[in-house]
Amino acid sequence: MSEHEREHPSVVDQNGAVGLVIDAVLGVVSLMMLLPLVFLISNAFKTPPELLAWPPTVIPHQPTLENIVSVLRETPLFRWIGNSLIFATLSTASIVSTSAIAGYVLGKFDLPGIPVIFGVIIATAVVPFEVYMIPLYLNVQSAGLLNTWPGLLVGYLIMSFGIFLVRQYVMTSIPDELLEAARVDGAGELWIFLRIVLPLMRGPLGALAVLAFFQAWTAFAWPLVVMTNKETYTLEVGLALFQTGFTVDIGRLSAAAALALVPSALFFSLMRRNFVRGVASSGLKE
Repeated sequence: MSEHEREHPSVVDQNGAVGLVIDAVLGVVSLMMLLPLVFLISNAFKTPPELLAWPPTVIPHQPTLENIVSVLRETPLFRWIGNSLIFATLSTASIVSTSAIAGYVLGKFDLPGIPVIFGVIIATAVVPFEVYMIPLYLNVQSAGLLNTWPGLLVGYLIMSFGIFLVRQYVMTSIPDELLEAARVDGAGELWIFLRIVLPLMRGPLGALAVLAFFQAWTAFAWPLVVMTNKETYTLEVGLALFQTGFTVDIGRLSAAAALALVPSALFFSLMRRNFVRGVASSGLKE
C-alpha cells in the first residue's frame, strides 16, 4: 500500500468497491455470452415436444440421445468435420507462412516500391470477399477446379490483415541492430529469418493462426459455391442442410453443432497456450 493510500483509506475502499462492480458486470456479461452455448448443448438432448415448449428449459426433463444418434447415422458429419479441418489447417499454414514472409520483407527491407505494395495490400483489406467472389468462381470453374481442394483454398491463401499485423510487429519489436549484427557475423538472410525473426514472432503468429483457422472453419459462402458434392461439403455447409425453406430441425442441428464444437474448442485451447508462451518468451531484454 502506498503512502497516499495509507493516509486516505477511503480511497482504497472506493477503489475496491469500483473493482467489485466491474467484476460483477463482467461476470454477468460472461454468463450472457455463454447462454447460447448452454442452450445449444441442452437442445441436443431434448425431445421434439420439449424443443417447442415455452418457456424453454435449460436442463432437459427427459434427456435423449436420439438427435445425436440420428445425426451420426443419417449424415456424414465426421466427413464434414474432417473436410473443415483439412481446409482450415491448410489455409492457416498458408496464411501464417505468407504473412510472416511478406510482413518481414515489408517491415525491414528498404526496397523500391515497398510503400506502394503495402498500400495496395491495405486497400484490399477493406474490399469484402463477396465483391470478387463471382469473378474468382468463374476463374476456378474455367480451370476445372470445382470440387477440388485447390479450388476451395484459392480464396483463403493470403490474409491482408495478417501481413499488416506481422509488419507492424516486425517494425516495432525487432530492432535493426540485431539483424545487422547477424549480417556482420556472416549470417544469410534465410538463416536470419528462420533462426532469429521467426522465433521472435511466435506471439503474433500464434494470434494470427487462431484468426486464420476460425476464418476458414466458419467459411460458408465460398465452400457452398465451390464444393457441390455432398461428400465434399465443409461443416458449415453441411449444417445448413438441417434447415429448409420452411422448417429447421433444431434438435439434430443442435446435436451436430455441439459435436462440431469439440475440434474448434481443442484447437483454441492449444493455440491459447502457445500464444501466451510465445508472447512471454519473445522480444529482447536490455
